[in-house]
Amino acid sequence: MPLPAGVYRADHVGSFLRPKPILAARETLETANPISKADLRKLEDEHIAEVVKKQVAAGLHSVTDGEFRRRWFHIDFLQHLAGVEHRGSVQSTNVTTHGVTPPKLVITGKVGHPAPIQVDDYKFVESVRQQLPADVAAKITTKVCIPSPTMVHFRGGREAISTEAYPTLDSFFDDLVAAYQAELDDLYAAGCRFVQFDDTNLAYLCDEGMRAEAAKRHGEDPQKLTKQYAALINRAISKRPKDLVIGIHLCRGNFRSQWFAQGGYEPVAETLFRELDVDVYFLEYDDARSGGFEPLRFLPENKIVVLGVMSSKKAELDNKEEIIKRLKEAASFCPRGLDQLCLSHQCGFSSTMEGNDLTEEQQWAKIRLEVEIAKEVWGEDLTV
Repeated sequence: MPLPAGVYRADHVGSFLRPKPILAARETLETANPISKADLRKLEDEHIAEVVKKQVAAGLHSVTDGEFRRRWFHIDFLQHLAGVEHRGSVQSTNVTTHGVTPPKLVITGKVGHPAPIQVDDYKFVESVRQQLPADVAAKITTKVCIPSPTMVHFRGGREAISTEAYPTLDSFFDDLVAAYQAELDDLYAAGCRFVQFDDTNLAYLCDEGMRAEAAKRHGEDPQKLTKQYAALINRAISKRPKDLVIGIHLCRGNFRSQWFAQGGYEPVAETLFRELDVDVYFLEYDDARSGGFEPLRFLPENKIVVLGVMSSKKAELDNKEEIIKRLKEAASFCPRGLDQLCLSHQCGFSSTMEGNDLTEEQQWAKIRLEVEIAKEVWGEDLTV
């Protein structure tokens, strides 16, 4: 069975370390003399064009803008929805590192989608792809990464949603679904054929401490919340055309090489694999925090897992033999074995603009090693 269009044996989650000029420019945004939006976008364009070419040169077939236009992987997208605002941070004993707690979203009015959010960014990356030599461009997919709709709800709960705008939560979820459907419609009309939802919350619901906090915050059993989130995502993607491939990435935190949650996928596995109507899963699996591969036994024969057994958090290269060993171990739990697996790092290299603790040179060395391992394991021609 062939892989879904836009999915590759050597794949990636989406973000890359921000170039120093972009970081320097963004620092001015907090000063009395900030860089103009036009100048910032021009600078981002220049470096995004370069990072697309670097992805191709390293052997990747799926390219993104590296999330160079974002400070946070989710806030920069979600705050463009009507009725959604960024206010303060999540108060939790379980999620703090480097003195930082995750940002909190509040719903101040009716959620809506007044204009396309990611379309212009997609079009720019796609224009760079089209400028590649024709034989190379034909092998490359432009991927768009957006936060999962669960990111609007999990960290704030009922207290973060205006009771005036939403006396009940049913209409809130209806509006959120409609907003995501509109964004997917706009992306598809622009030519996009692969969208990845980035979702920390289904992974956080694997953590005993976070499950307890979620039960307290949302006033319901975490298992029920897991199913509610699967239904929410399914509704958001329910009207997509058949040739729009949807992936979902699960992550336990990735801020400056740190993490926020731990726990194997067992608490959410059956719902994740049997009820969620996505085409491919990008799963964090780089260390013991993610548990064993046994949850993959729920994987249907028609689904693919991009297994994040390599680490974007550490500067040193992963052990090639150990990665191959883990891939084969994971395959033993999949109905169709290695045929249902691909390889990636557990997350992006820069989920926030600060990035993980490694250099750009080390980042690309890790990507090249990944491509080398994928060629050896699957024996496929991955040459761009």
